[in-house]
Amino acid sequence: MIKNLIFDFGGVVITIDQPQAVRRFKEIGLLNAEQQLDPYTQSGIFGDLERGVISAEEFRIRLGEIVGRELKHEECGYAWRGYCGGLPERNLKTLLRLRTEGYRLILLSNTNPYMMEWADSDSFDGNGHPVGYYFDAMYRSFELGFMKPEEIFFRHIIKEENIMPCESLFVDDGLNNVKAAGKLGFHTYCPENGTDWTETIYEYLKR
Repeated sequence: MIKNLIFDFGGVVITIDQPQAVRRFKEIGLLNAEQQLDPYTQSGIFGDLERGVISAEEFRIRLGEIVGRELKHEECGYAWRGYCGGLPERNLKTLLRLRTEGYRLILLSNTNPYMMEWADSDSFDGNGHPVGYYFDAMYRSFELGFMKPEEIFFRHIIKEENIMPCESLFVDDGLNNVKAAGKLGFHTYCPENGTDWTETIYEYLKR
């Protein structure tokens, strides 16, 4: 019986718009943004930011050195938030519904301070609620130093939440992440970025 639902952020809670992110980073001067950015797992200074190796301020300075001018914090936030293609109301309603039905909801995300600065604010959902309003617990790469699909990230959640993988469903649009979770015994569901998973998830919960 599934008791715990573990959700990815980008591609599940919000839709990912990779082309928009590339355009925005180009706007602020990163001409080779296509080569620098990845929809799932970042590398270079982008990966260092999401892993928590460098701070938002260090990222701002280093990206400024790459583009050849001093960047503002707001410019970096604008570029990173280009990844957000949308926040479907149906997703938020379903998260709240699942919580009222007794499931424990956990967020597990490869993300960074610029994205979470918005997600943790009252402007996240347009109704005065931050992303934490929809979850019982949140585990984010830049705060913990782990990144999916690393096994240690999943084992950290198992330990901290005191949960059993066989009683947990992991929902992520990244196939490598889903495979990693599956190897540890989690039930998994891999909806494509932007697809409506709000009804299909109940098929997994009935299994």
